[in-house]
Amino acid sequence: MALLKTTSSVLVLCSVFATLQVSALVMVTMKDQVEVFQGDTAHIPCRATFSKTPSAVHVQWFVRGSSSRERIYFKDRNVSVADNGTGYTGRISIGDDNTLTIADVQLRDARDFICQVGGMSAGKGENRTELKVYVTPEFPVIEGSHSGFSVTSDEQSEIASCEVRNGYPQPNVTWYRNHSPLHPHENQITVVPQVTKESNELFSVKSSLLYKVSKEDKDATFYCEVTYSAPGSLKMVESERINITVHYPTTKVELVSESPQGLIKEGDTVKLRCRGDGNPPPQYTFYSTRSTSTEETELKSQSDLLTLEEVARTDSGLYQCKTLDLDTFEELTANLEILVHYLDPVVLKPSDTVIAVEGDRLIVSCNALSSLKTQVVWKKKGESISAGNTLTLTEATFDTAGEYVCEVSVPELPGLEKSASLMVLVQGIPRLNMHPETEIEETVGKFVNLTCEARAYPQPKIHWVISGTQDWREVFSHAGEQHVVSVVTVRVTSGLQAACNASNEAGFEEHLFAISATPLVTTSTAPSTTEGSGVIIAVIIVCILLLAILGSVLYFLYKKGRIPCGRSGKQDITKEKTTKDDIVVEMKAEKPAEETVLLQGVNGEKKPPSDQCEKYIDLRN
Repeated sequence: MALLKTTSSVLVLCSVFATLQVSALVMVTMKDQVEVFQGDTAHIPCRATFSKTPSAVHVQWFVRGSSSRERIYFKDRNVSVADNGTGYTGRISIGDDNTLTIADVQLRDARDFICQVGGMSAGKGENRTELKVYVTPEFPVIEGSHSGFSVTSDEQSEIASCEVRNGYPQPNVTWYRNHSPLHPHENQITVVPQVTKESNELFSVKSSLLYKVSKEDKDATFYCEVTYSAPGSLKMVESERINITVHYPTTKVELVSESPQGLIKEGDTVKLRCRGDGNPPPQYTFYSTRSTSTEETELKSQSDLLTLEEVARTDSGLYQCKTLDLDTFEELTANLEILVHYLDPVVLKPSDTVIAVEGDRLIVSCNALSSLKTQVVWKKKGESISAGNTLTLTEATFDTAGEYVCEVSVPELPGLEKSASLMVLVQGIPRLNMHPETEIEETVGKFVNLTCEARAYPQPKIHWVISGTQDWREVFSHAGEQHVVSVVTVRVTSGLQAACNASNEAGFEEHLFAISATPLVTTSTAPSTTEGSGVIIAVIIVCILLLAILGSVLYFLYKKGRIPCGRSGKQDITKEKTTKDDIVVEMKAEKPAEETVLLQGVNGEKKPPSDQCEKYIDLRN
């Protein structure tokens, strides 16, 4: 029995050793998983290691079905072909390194792929790789409820829904409030998912958020986050942000002045707004208790806005807005005190028009009642001349006369200002304001303009006194309350005298114009003609005398033999045989014909050209 057990043990060990030796002959190495997006190309490597060099190698690829596996490709040293009718024909191929390539991967390709390598007598081995296929879902769509949610409700409300479509594998949805995730909580937060598998094997997920709102949610933002699988990673995408409408009761109100900013003055348009902390805003009612009355008056308003147009000082007083808390039925009230500032019309003493005698002292006061401190400025012709309520004019002159304006303003309230004017007239003897043309020098017969200007009150009158001519007239006149101007044009004569007189009830003043008349000078042109003719005759006589002298000098030089022929190669005139009566005349020919003319001597004898010295001709008696 012992021998039999020993023999059996040896046989078992030999069998195990033989099995291990055979299975170890071929080792196939593959990845556990290969991940791709739908539509992409998948590469599944397969590497075989032999314990000894095989005589021949063949490779077969299989896919695992629901109950069995199916071969899809075969390859050996002679054949490399995909099996027909497997759904992979035309989409798969095997490279030299036995890597399986699958084009246009679809969701149905998500399964195990088995690579089997045989080495004939060297044995065979196999391994598998799981192919995972992913589809990126569409961008999530979030939709909030269009109605409001009351904080007084005891139940949860569906405030929003988030839907993500066509993803693979199934995407997940997580809700967020202000970047904080919302996890299900009893009576506070409930998330209801709804998963749909589409006909194309893709997943769509719709998630509804049920939430019990509070007042703090009025400014909160809500959104959903979708996480989905992708090759080699887990990705995330966030939806748009939404706000929800939260209804909560009003617990307090306030009344504020929107315009104008700062102090209020008469004539302004005042806008008062009542603000409560509830939503939706409640209905408001406005009341006023004015300073002139103790009764409360209801005012007409537009919702939460009260508009008071062109307010007056009588509109000052207490203003209120009231509303009702519908939960507690408690009346809420807000108060605002309104003060309308004013500035009364300016009062001048004396007022309107003041007549002062020249040299007098004049005092004018200016006052205006106001609810605020005022500032007084006196102006004349637009320029400031004094400050304060009193204007003092000492020793009045005609320059003192004119319009004075008192401007009263409120420095604390720009735009609140009023003014009044006063006309000051200074009574006195007229004063003439004469221009430089009062001393005139002009030619007899010409016209000159004479100007007479006078200032005085009462209004002066100008009277002209002109003697020595009747040819004059007034060409301009202007009369103001204290100013008169008159301009006349006068023909100048040798005996001209002119004066202007300005007079009124207080007296007069006169001015005499100094006019110097220049006589008119006339000239004759006949003597000039005679004198010009005499000059011409004298010039002609002088020229004749000069020619005679020149001729005498030339003759004298000739007789002395000092005048040569003047050109080389010609016979010298002094060497010719001459008589004392011979006359030599130099003639400069202007034309060729004249050079051939032979001049006769005194005795009528003609001379040939050889006897002439170029342009010199010998004249003999």
